Amino acid sequence: MTATNDDTMRAEYERLMGQIRRDFEVGDSGLAVAGSRSDLVDAFIRRLWAVEVAAEPRFAKGIAIVAIGGYGRAQLFPHSDIDMLFCAEKGEALRAKDAIRRVSQALWDCGMRASPMTRALAECERFAPENAEFGLSLMDRRPITGDAAIFAKLDDKIRNKLMVRDAKAIRSEIASLTRERHGKYGGTLFHLEPHIKDCPGGLRDAHVCGWLRMLQGRSPDVGKGDGEFEEALAFLAAVRCFLHYRHDRDDNTLDWLAQDAAAEQGIGLGRRADGGKIDAAYWMRAYFRHARIVERRLLRELEVNGLVRESELRRVKLVPVPGFRLKDGRIVLDPAGAADPAADPDTVLAAFAAMAKTGAAFSTESEERIAAALPRLSAYLEEGPALWSKLSAILTGARAGMALRAMHALGLLELILPEFHGIDALVIRDAYHRYTVDEHTFVVVDTLHGLESDPGPNAPEWRVKFGSMIRELQNPGLLYLAALLHDTGKGRAGGDHAIESARMAKGVLVRLEMDAYDSALVMRLIETHLEMSAALRRDIFDAKTVRVFAGKVQTHESLRMLTLFTYADIQAVHPDALTPWKAENLWRLSMNAANQLDRNVDEERVSTRGRDERIARVLALLPKREAEAEQFLEGFPERYLKTRSAEEIRRHFEMTTHFDEEPFQISCNYGTSMSEITLVTRDRPRLFAGMASALAAWGMNVVTADAFANAAGVVVDSFRFTDTFRTLELNVSERERFVESVRELVAGRASVEKMLSGRRRSRRRAPRITVETKIDFDETASSHSTLLQIVAQDVPGLLRAVSLTLSASGHNVEVALVDTEGETAIDVFYLTHGGMRLNEEQESELRSALLEAIDENAR
Repeated sequence: MTATNDDTMRAEYERLMGQIRRDFEVGDSGLAVAGSRSDLVDAFIRRLWAVEVAAEPRFAKGIAIVAIGGYGRAQLFPHSDIDMLFCAEKGEALRAKDAIRRVSQALWDCGMRASPMTRALAECERFAPENAEFGLSLMDRRPITGDAAIFAKLDDKIRNKLMVRDAKAIRSEIASLTRERHGKYGGTLFHLEPHIKDCPGGLRDAHVCGWLRMLQGRSPDVGKGDGEFEEALAFLAAVRCFLHYRHDRDDNTLDWLAQDAAAEQGIGLGRRADGGKIDAAYWMRAYFRHARIVERRLLRELEVNGLVRESELRRVKLVPVPGFRLKDGRIVLDPAGAADPAADPDTVLAAFAAMAKTGAAFSTESEERIAAALPRLSAYLEEGPALWSKLSAILTGARAGMALRAMHALGLLELILPEFHGIDALVIRDAYHRYTVDEHTFVVVDTLHGLESDPGPNAPEWRVKFGSMIRELQNPGLLYLAALLHDTGKGRAGGDHAIESARMAKGVLVRLEMDAYDSALVMRLIETHLEMSAALRRDIFDAKTVRVFAGKVQTHESLRMLTLFTYADIQAVHPDALTPWKAENLWRLSMNAANQLDRNVDEERVSTRGRDERIARVLALLPKREAEAEQFLEGFPERYLKTRSAEEIRRHFEMTTHFDEEPFQISCNYGTSMSEITLVTRDRPRLFAGMASALAAWGMNVVTADAFANAAGVVVDSFRFTDTFRTLELNVSERERFVESVRELVAGRASVEKMLSGRRRSRRRAPRITVETKIDFDETASSHSTLLQIVAQDVPGLLRAVSLTLSASGHNVEVALVDTEGETAIDVFYLTHGGMRLNEEQESELRSALLEAIDENAR
């Protein structure tokens, strides 16, 4: 270059920058572009300073011009600012201020965004947290021109003073700034339109890795010897160059249009303008894959430098488990011996359950061992109830989202649930969502677990209510499993992703061998997971809106799960998506639907004259016996058909065919957390009370129950219960005796009172909350029954006390819906007396009798 006027220099700079751009467009890497621009700017600065030194020779001594920051790394992207330091001996900067101003102005006149600063040597030897950016920029420095002796002194001060004496303060500030920056992006790299410099996994994280290595006396070249990291850095550099050229400024946001263009040109993938198009979704997955590599390297460097905060290390204790231990707040796998814990599915899943419970992360070495052992884990992984038990332990841990993300990053989640692979880093474009589909799923899980924490004294009422609701769930693991699977259908091309997600979830439930009741809850939640959001866009106080919505959720437990899921799903879309107004309406809709479920059940009865799809599915399972099956179904409440699978109804029908052999047909499905017993028999007095008493006699705690009768007088009473003393779990041989005993007690062939008197009454724990007993009657809920609703403290024996009182009063239970919400029992009965609704006198007498019985049982 030759010294000419400003216009000529600008034209020369633009010409040479144009050549660098053309080189990029035909195949130069992003790092090559950044290096070429750094060299070009170096040449211009040297040239301009040479002019000043020629005019004033004394400037040849006492001043050094130093590239710092990204420019110091020789990574000057097309529109990056030019960070340069005029480092001078004491007094020299003042004498050279006009020369420094002229050089800086000339750079701006050429079209370069120069950010010059002038400092004395003494100002560069201490790290000031209030000006951390300058201190960090000094770590990436190289001489451009000027007095080499001054640069040598500067380099010595930084190496031997600033980076040694202030190393601890620098590390602390780096960690603080990194956490703050990540916090602005929700702590995740999986954004639909990521900022490729500042987002987690972006170029700034790569710079942080370099700084931390320098502070340990290691080479700042993070990628040296690590092909994956080098590839990731090259990809991100190419994308940043592309964005700078596309936006014609230092804009590092990868918006949708930029994603399309980058994919079309194959930016970072070695394909440019060759006619072969790359799908934008595929290209974005490549971006996220590289960003993950950078993020994981950053986490490793933070760990090596001891920069994981004590709160993140979570001072917790683990019950000793073979195969791993907790060391310095990290989960560490035991060394491989005859067997390798990293290749043992039981050990690995137990370790992830520990992570979910405590929030303690794996050590880097342990993660690498698990990743390397994936093929062996795949060979040894078993399915069925054992796998569901381990997965449930992970899902229900307070830090489940953290554990699931780690499993996903290592490939273990897809090993267990291949259905999840389709939404890995999947971008679904709309103006509403903030995250990729997989990250949205994890945020849903995080949000649900957040409800379990103490909301604090100033939390809005709806937040407190949602928190109480999630603690009332019978089996929270089902909600978390449904949340994990609810969007898997988005990975398949098609219209309604809820239908596709449900189809894929069915395969998961089959592999886990989950029982029919739990499977139905999960399936119903996934199938209807958009229904509550849709209902919120209607008039939630309109009776028809509530009736239609309640008809889709069908049961109280499904309603609770859907309410909580909808809360989390909306919140996970975007931090501002769930407004207080929307949260209030969500709660109101849930309460309105709950009332509708209770008050509508006795009115709608099954009529086989107008066959629908549900009836057809049942009849299809009973070829040549359609007429008998229709007679069985006729007159049941619609709720029976809605809440039972076709196979369950078939089994109930089959039980009626054995009445001649044994009029009291009983089936029992056992589960570790919940079991269900069903009685099918001809209607007679005290049946419901008999079942409740029999279960109480065995020490079982009834959680939910329902009782239905058809037009022919056949009743189906089902009770879901927990085994308080683990009798049936620990003594499998007792199960058959349990069923036979219940049968004898219900039939009146054995004495309930005798069995109860022989059972020692355990000391009851004090309730966490006190529930006032409320008894309400409603004559408007049904045209032929009186609705009775009892709200009371949930204590053992309550259902027995209530049902015995109803029987003693001569009232017939047409339908029963028994439910438990935390420590509150909510029991609804549709009653008749002599085929008629109750009159005022009967209601008054029954109220008094119930209050007395409930009070007596609670003592």
